[in-house]
Amino acid sequence: MDSLARKAAKSAGSWHKLMARLRGVEFLGSCSFQGRPRFRLHTGARIVIGSRCEFLSSRTANLIGINHPCIISAFNRGTEVHLGENSGFSGTVIAAFAGITIGRNVKCGANTLITDSDWHPEDRRSGTPKPVRIGDNVWLGVNAVVLKGVTIGENSVIGANSVVTKSIPANCMAAGNPCEVIKELSNFVHG
Repeated sequence: MDSLARKAAKSAGSWHKLMARLRGVEFLGSCSFQGRPRFRLHTGARIVIGSRCEFLSSRTANLIGINHPCIISAFNRGTEVHLGENSGFSGTVIAAFAGITIGRNVKCGANTLITDSDWHPEDRRSGTPKPVRIGDNVWLGVNAVVLKGVTIGENSVIGANSVVTKSIPANCMAAGNPCEVIKELSNFVHG
């Protein structure tokens, strides 16, 4: 990337961060943006983003291709979304009614979805929202879906196109619909 393009990208990133801050998003350090992410915050909700996070929202920002921008939402008073430092999001949708916590060094592949709700509270079959927690150093493959009440332990890898309906332990590889543990990842060293 030449100097002019780098300056333009930095300027656009500063603009996206400013617009998010005006909506009430809290940044704990610098972050980078390719394309414009969307942030939705209900009054009394919080979105807190750790330093060095990267948001890829333009269609060409990821070699696989991104179907939509990053969309981070906290829909109810008291709902909190926390994104850990040095995490990356590629066209990722994070939608919280109860609360979502994502650890440090998490990689969310293209077009991933993380939600703590069934999205139809008016339908009695829907059930109540339940918090989601994703540990440090987790990698979600392209098109992975993480549903309400799930905890994914640190250092785990979730395969492409997986639908995570129940909690996954730390240090393992899991995949499928529904997502199941395939193998343990021993001797994992993050770096």
